[in-house]
Amino acid sequence: MNSKENDFSRRKFLQLSASLGVLATLGNLEWANAATITDYKALVCIFLFGGNDGHNMVVPLDSTQYPAYQAARGYLAHPLSALQPINDAQGPFGLHPLMPQMRGLYTSGRAAIVANVGMLSAPTKYSDLSDPTKLPSNLRSHSDQVVQMQTGTPSSGGSTGWGGRAADSVLPLNAAAAFPVAISMNGPAIFCAGNSVPAASLQPGNSLRQNAMSLWPSTAGQARAAAQKQIVSAASGNQMIDAANRQMTDALALAPLLASAQSSVAWTTPFPSGGLGNQLADIARIINLRAQLGVGRQVFFVGLGGFDTHSGQSYQQGVLLQELDGCIRSFDAAMQQIGTGNSVTTFTMSDFGRTLQPSGTGTDHGWGNHHFVVGGAVQGGRIYGSFPLMTNYKTLNASAEDYADNRGVLLPRLSLSQYGGTLANWFGADPLTTFPNLGAWGGATNLGFLS
Repeated sequence: MNSKENDFSRRKFLQLSASLGVLATLGNLEWANAATITDYKALVCIFLFGGNDGHNMVVPLDSTQYPAYQAARGYLAHPLSALQPINDAQGPFGLHPLMPQMRGLYTSGRAAIVANVGMLSAPTKYSDLSDPTKLPSNLRSHSDQVVQMQTGTPSSGGSTGWGGRAADSVLPLNAAAAFPVAISMNGPAIFCAGNSVPAASLQPGNSLRQNAMSLWPSTAGQARAAAQKQIVSAASGNQMIDAANRQMTDALALAPLLASAQSSVAWTTPFPSGGLGNQLADIARIINLRAQLGVGRQVFFVGLGGFDTHSGQSYQQGVLLQELDGCIRSFDAAMQQIGTGNSVTTFTMSDFGRTLQPSGTGTDHGWGNHHFVVGGAVQGGRIYGSFPLMTNYKTLNASAEDYADNRGVLLPRLSLSQYGGTLANWFGADPLTTFPNLGAWGGATNLGFLS
């Protein structure tokens, strides 16, 4: 057989095994013997794609701020009686009517709200808005802000994500890992990519089982599997083929671990069916095998899309927040069930917030936004950061800096670097390595919502 025929046979065989599914950038994983891990921690990022409207997710209820909210929101304002009431030192607030589970987590101390967070280059005042050099690039662009929020850098040129860099910082704690430590369940995500830690992209429900190996008699399947291992372990002299072979080798090692994870536990609080529920359920199954897999620290990324609500927001956002509400509750219950209730922290991110002022039946792109942090390590039942005053909506000056313009775009009072740096610090990572511009905030680098 000449070399051309051999290359063709190799490609054909790999195509025969293509039922591995979507497997992106598993990288050169070192498959080691698992070790007992006594100090496991994980960060789980839930990204709300499209720009979630935080103004209607957390609403001030006091006698001054609610009427101002109602006047500014008009058609989109939630009725006072429909909101899920919560309390904070800053006053009474209400969560979206379809988020009763989040209210329960908040009142029980397992959830906190971090107010008016956004991408910033450095502490930013209203007077800085006229100087583009002091601002992140392309602030209201979906594609740019999705990247910036995941990389943690105020430009769109980052090549690593802050989740991946946090995992880089605790690399010795994963020395015995027999599994990826930075995993996206929502397609390839730069959030998970570190300088040393590779990002893995897995599909919910896909254990990478190869249909091409299901032959009868079983000895035929075993022979084919052995031939596959021989093919992918042989150097071809072609860099692209060798890279594909390394990825296939990793996948072959990963497949039985994923299959084990999928049958590892029955949840006492079932996950809602659908995209986000399926993603979080698979993460919960993986975390359940943490000791077997030898991982000490992991970062995960999941996504829920549809928040670009330029029209039909009342219905569209409500459906999505209801899904988020149920999924977070189920995931938190699952973590408590498997004994990681205090060692897994879940948090939300989004492209940006939206305008307080409506545009027809929806809202336009904004900047600052409110986020949830959930888990047993959270110092919950309170709002962190200064909640924007609805009465400042039309007051744009240096003494009332809640808003960046008269459409109600929030001027962030807290940076993504402070928000993520607090999460990274709890994770055991170096916040300044994870967020290189965090030093611009001096000593205000830990917001205190995690213990």
